Formats: sequence, structure tokens, C-alpha cells
Amino acid sequence: MRTLRIPLRPLRLKNMITKIQNFEIDLSKPIDISIPITNDEQNPIAWYQNAPEIKPVVMGDWVGKVSEGQSSTNFNNLFFNPHAHGTHTECLGHITKEFYSINQCLKQFFFWATLISVQPEKVGADLVISKTQIEKELNFFQHSEIKPEAIVIRTLPNDVSKKSLKYSNTNPPFLSEEAALFLRESGIQHLLIDLPSVDQEKDGGKLVAHKAFWNVKDVNHLNEDARLNCTITEMIFVPNEVSDGNYMLNLQIASFENDASPSKPVLYAIQ
Repeated sequence: MRTLRIPLRPLRLKNMITKIQNFEIDLSKPIDISIPITNDEQNPIAWYQNAPEIKPVVMGDWVGKVSEGQSSTNFNNLFFNPHAHGTHTECLGHITKEFYSINQCLKQFFFWATLISVQPEKVGADLVISKTQIEKELNFFQHSEIKPEAIVIRTLPNDVSKKSLKYSNTNPPFLSEEAALFLRESGIQHLLIDLPSVDQEKDGGKLVAHKAFWNVKDVNHLNEDARLNCTITEMIFVPNEVSDGNYMLNLQIASFENDASPSKPVLYAIQ
């Protein structure tokens, strides 16, 4: 019996164009704006945590690492905090007494998005992103056929060091309550930003921007009109060569039943 051997060629996504409404999107040209979780000093860290750990399982003399010569597989345990160790997406369960999971709140993954760049304004000892700044940029990129469901905020200056910053006790820039309220009233469902939080690092637990965006009026008894399907994604990084403007966003999360998950937001240019 003869066996027919057919050589397999690697799949190449070349000119993989899809059309949505009157726009074309090339799915072979993703723009990844996530920061990965690593176990070295290059990993960004916030909220007074240590670096994440990625270590092989050890059981007696057996080590789950192929290079150690005892295992046929690499078999690692991971220890990390999604809020502290890289790009993550969170739901309102991050601030409520009752448990809500990002895996249950986020059920759609493609959205029209507008990328804007803003330089936080000096307000006393703080650096604040204001409603006026966001409104001006959103109006500039307003398109008659695109109503953005997501906003991606790149803060200036935009140095690549953001990908490895140690944010604890540095009072990073943050979003004003008025800016977060404006985004909610503008119909923005998904807020992405290159900071460890939309709120001030040490605000006494007020979390005014989180609450304004999610429309959470009482964390102990969630109001019926709270925005369960809306998300905040923090600690992204948008390279300087990516221009401000309108994009298609693919917001990918891992399937954790938790208030937040590591995530991979990906932008696609609109043609």
C-alpha cells in the first residue's frame, strides 16, 4: 500500500483583508499594544508588588524543565498579579463588594476605537488628564461613519521605558473624574490607557474615575444602571510610530474568573 505524502506549506496571512461597513481592515497587520508578563527586571511593576515569578515545578528530585535533563516538557508555575504586572483588563468587579468576573462581563471582542495622545497637565503636585484634553482630541478624529466604542489614551512623553517602569510610590498621572464622566456620557464602553490606573495612586480609596466610568454609585449595593459590560485596560504601550486616529480594536483576555485578566489589546488600521 502506497502512502501519498503531501508537503504542507506554512500559512501566510498576506493581504488578509476584511470589510466592515465601508472600511477595509488588513488582519495580517496587527498592532499589539500589550506589555507581556516576564520574570525579569524588564517587567513593569505597580502597587508595591515584587516581580512576577515563572518557575518550573519541583517534585522531589524531578524538575519540570527540559534543560535539567529529567523532564520531557517545560512545566512552569506562574505567580503574578494582573493589576500589577503588565497589561490587564478589568471589569467593575474590581471595586464592588459583590463578585463580578471579567470573563462574564466581556462577551464581545471587536470594537471601533480612537487612539489619542495627551500630555497630562500639572495640577499642584499631580499630573492630570482633563476632560478638555480628551474632548478636543476625540472631536478632532470624529468620523461620520464611525462612533467609537473604545478609546486608547497614549500619554506624553511616550518613552519605551514605560514597558519596564516601577510605578510604586511615584504618583503617576491619572484621569480626572470629569474626564471619566465625559467618556461615559460619550458612549465609550472600553477605556485603554498606558498607566497603572485611571485613578490617583494614593487617593484614600475614593476611586472616583473608576466609579464615574462604570457608573458605580454604591460599591456595597450595585445600582441597576451600573455599566457591567464596560472595561478598563491599564498598562498598555502604544509605540510612537502608531498614529493617532481611528482603528478597529480586538480586545483579547485570558479566561480567568476574576475581576481582571492579563490581556492583549490589538489595533488594526482602517483603510
